[in-house]
Amino acid sequence: MTTLAGMLRQTTTLEPAQSEWLHLLVGDWQMVADLSFADLVLWVRGGMDGWRAVAHVRPNTGPMVFYDDIVGRSSTRARAATLDEAARGRRIVATPEPTMREDMSVREDAVPVVCEGQVIAVVTRHMNLTGGRITSRLELTYRDLADSILRMVATGEFPSPSAPTGLRRGAPRVGDGVIHLDPDGVVRYASPNAVSAIHRMGHVGDVLGETLAKIVADLEGEGESHQVDESLAVVVMGRAAWRTEVETRTATVTMRAIPFTEHGVRRGAMLLLRDVSELRRREQELLTKDATIREIHHRVKNNLQTVAALLRLQARRVPEEDAKAALAEAVRRVATIALVHETLSSGFDEMVSFDEIAVRGLRATVEVATAEHHVESRFEGSFGRVRAEDATALAMIISELVQNAIEHGFPDRSGTVVVRADRVEAEAGDELTVTVTDDGAGLPAGFRPVLAGLGTRIVTSFVQDLRGKIRWANAHPHGTKVTFVARLRPVR
Repeated sequence: MTTLAGMLRQTTTLEPAQSEWLHLLVGDWQMVADLSFADLVLWVRGGMDGWRAVAHVRPNTGPMVFYDDIVGRSSTRARAATLDEAARGRRIVATPEPTMREDMSVREDAVPVVCEGQVIAVVTRHMNLTGGRITSRLELTYRDLADSILRMVATGEFPSPSAPTGLRRGAPRVGDGVIHLDPDGVVRYASPNAVSAIHRMGHVGDVLGETLAKIVADLEGEGESHQVDESLAVVVMGRAAWRTEVETRTATVTMRAIPFTEHGVRRGAMLLLRDVSELRRREQELLTKDATIREIHHRVKNNLQTVAALLRLQARRVPEEDAKAALAEAVRRVATIALVHETLSSGFDEMVSFDEIAVRGLRATVEVATAEHHVESRFEGSFGRVRAEDATALAMIISELVQNAIEHGFPDRSGTVVVRADRVEAEAGDELTVTVTDDGAGLPAGFRPVLAGLGTRIVTSFVQDLRGKIRWANAHPHGTKVTFVARLRPVR
């Protein structure tokens, strides 16, 4: 489906600021649709086709009008006349009589969208009047609030460019609770859900007719000492288009204010409220869990480093050269695993960007293993992000292969070791191909992995854990090339 940005580029010649205004409107118009119990359609002038629909939203609070997708369609001649009248007169135009659409009686309004004094589009509101039931006070109030917002759309006072974006999850919606304030911040109307949210915060008594700022201030005073959001006062008084979060001893409620203005004069405000106590509790549990996991990785890393230090001490006291070499190999392997846990301890999940581990591990192995001859190392490609359980196996495989390349490929010469990673995405798990190439002495005659040393057997075991396969071959013109393919676990 074509995006709004794409539709605007294809259909109009609006300036960037005007297109951004329409994006702001569409980003916030679900609230207007829910308050109106109506579909909203955004129309722009479409060249020779007259008017074209570029966005559409259905209400979450009542029956919809358009079951099919109308985005991209041109207006009918009758609707085009209404759109022209609204744009030309810069006023809201209502159809004199409801029209029949299929088996529904529908009332339509056309609202000009004004940006910096210019009409750049028209919004139509389509209300399904079928049903014949008595309208409740909640519905009447919601529609009055929607009318106030649409009047601001027609004068260029809504949406608010200063409204914050990118806030935490739990932004309030119409169905969560609505409060209507007068210019002095006194509650004119509060929906049942809004009253329930205020009572869960600890307020006892009526909400209607009370000053919301006083209610919230009293509840804040009763709570435990904590930092107060500086935007709280302007939000609960309805003085600015802003959001805040109020935390008391018993509940956490997010609030969003939408001031009502008429030619720049504030005439009251609407507040949306949502009880997010359970949501914040779950978020805190996740944060605590993540912190615990990071601390565990940090402690494992410290313990492994302690083990490596003890092995080094033991190696200094062992007279046999073979034992010293075996302990040195053990120190290197423990250090490789510790490097993985060190990287995981600084992250926020059980996945890690493996390129950093690969580069650090490659350099460390080369530095430790090259005492007599100079060996250069190079890393190419990218491993991407991998799961923790795959990271340890990959690190061990690469460390062992690089160690073998240096030990057996450059016994009496200098050279280069290159590690390259290529990753292909797949639904069942990405396929990773890693090659370790050196320009050293090459494989010994009659080389067979099953008869090789401990390092090769470790590599083979870890490759099997990764559901992969490995192949050793001579490189051209000389050296060794080891290629292994692994099937990584899906990254969630």
